[in-house]
Amino acid sequence: MSTPSGQEGTRRGAGRVQHLKLKLALLLVLCVLPGSGALQMWLDGGSAFALWAYGLVSPLAFVLYWRDKRKARDATWRTPEKVLHAIELLGGWPGALIAQQVFRHKTRKVSYQLVFWLIVLLHQVFWIDHLFLGAGLAHLSFL
Repeated sequence: MSTPSGQEGTRRGAGRVQHLKLKLALLLVLCVLPGSGALQMWLDGGSAFALWAYGLVSPLAFVLYWRDKRKARDATWRTPEKVLHAIELLGGWPGALIAQQVFRHKTRKVSYQLVFWLIVLLHQVFWIDHLFLGAGLAHLSFL
């Protein structure tokens, strides 16, 4: 059966909105542990380093992804993947995740995504350890 072209476009648009809502929900779920863990660390008299890292490095990651995508289109010098991963590891993974979706950048390269999601998992495990298992590595002086 065929549908009038207007209805088909509406269905596709609705699918995109649902997909966007799912991605936003995933981002929020992934940010709950790091956000609450960093806030709890600060409120317990610890350093605010983690809060600052997530707050400052995530926008930096977003900008780096934007610049790298632009350079990829212009076929000019690119930001090395090691730099992007280092920024993600330092707390920029939320900004990187948003940038990946907004710019459709680095989303199809499996080797890149594997490292990216390992970094996200590392952050989740760290905060699970800190919040629920007795601080573990979080007692380090630089945090």
